[in-house]
Amino acid sequence: MDAQHHDNGGLAMQTDTQVRLFEEDYWQQALEVGDQVRASEPVHRTQVGGYLPVWVISRHVDARRALTDPHLSKDARLIRPVMERHLRAAGLPTELSGMFRPHMLFQDQPAHGRLRRLLADKFTRTRIEQLRPRVLDLTRELIDALPADEPFDLVAGLAFPLPLTVIGELTGVATKDHEQLRGWTAALMEDDPARLLPASRAMEDYFVGLIRSKRVRPGDDLLSALLQGSDSDRLDDAELMGTIFLMIVAGHETSTNAITKAARWLMSDTRVWRHLADNPHKIPQAIEEVWRVDSPVRMATHRVTAAPVVYGSVEIPAGEIVLVSLMSANRDPEAFRAPTVFDIERRDARRHLSFGYGMHHCLGAPLGRMEAEIALGELIARFPGARLAVEPQRLRPQRSAIMAGIEELPVLGSRR
Repeated sequence: MDAQHHDNGGLAMQTDTQVRLFEEDYWQQALEVGDQVRASEPVHRTQVGGYLPVWVISRHVDARRALTDPHLSKDARLIRPVMERHLRAAGLPTELSGMFRPHMLFQDQPAHGRLRRLLADKFTRTRIEQLRPRVLDLTRELIDALPADEPFDLVAGLAFPLPLTVIGELTGVATKDHEQLRGWTAALMEDDPARLLPASRAMEDYFVGLIRSKRVRPGDDLLSALLQGSDSDRLDDAELMGTIFLMIVAGHETSTNAITKAARWLMSDTRVWRHLADNPHKIPQAIEEVWRVDSPVRMATHRVTAAPVVYGSVEIPAGEIVLVSLMSANRDPEAFRAPTVFDIERRDARRHLSFGYGMHHCLGAPLGRMEAEIALGELIARFPGARLAVEPQRLRPQRSAIMAGIEELPVLGSRR
């Protein structure tokens, strides 16, 4: 079978070469614009949210280097003043979201290693495999509720509730609170302080109450375990708040996007979907290829230059914010043969950087992979004739510098 899509699944757009990253016309043609920027200006100066100057690194070789470069600091104590200065200059509130509290994603060594070790034993492959029966049961319950032969939104019906329920149960968040958490985390991923800050404050208030209740009545969950810590090491209050922010937001937002992107690409050609229905062993490899050609994470989170650095022929001064374009690096012709071709038979797809690289490689990657493989496997088995219910060009992309999801994914779930 010819299981390939050329030029972004046959959905190539006429792209204005003057479109810049994160501007109004960027979002609907992010893949094409990213490809052009990587080819013409692989170290690219632009703005996020109309106020924050950033440097975007987009070649695969540079991205791998940047993700491990000690001169590109992840320390929130260095990042925050730079961002606050630009917010102040733009006349905006200088408050940052709770995502910039102390947690392992915004720490350098040795603090990063310490915080990661406190979580690592909860996310080993063995521990994740123990969750498989629960993830499978949840997936089947959600799919049972989806209508057959009429349109439904796959995001609301499966891609959002599955990973949020899983991370909610892991951390001890009540099911009744999932919807409001979804609204808050969606706002946190945007670059508009008017939406971001109220959501961050509301989440912080919620987590203060959750932590208080777990101190009084600890349960069999990750938050309770973190509160108890060990005699030799435990999280302080700021680290605890930062870590719960990270686990909830990263624990479902990335997986929601990963499931959504996989379904969008695999359903775009009914031949591919039916081929996978007949060959379910190929589903994991097909999902990795989706994540390579259209990453669910647009950019790695903020870094700041602790000293001047040179990438290509460009010197980035000290004190500058740097974003690494995972989406663009995954489509670099220097790293992948025919990179804009979607080919579920591609053998090196898993070399993509969608889960990061180096010491900040996503701790939850095994869980995200398992959730996506189960979700897509069950969908394909239940709806072997499924297809998108709208033209892909009509899908609304997430307008976030970091995340690259789809707001809704209308699907027709045919059993034939």
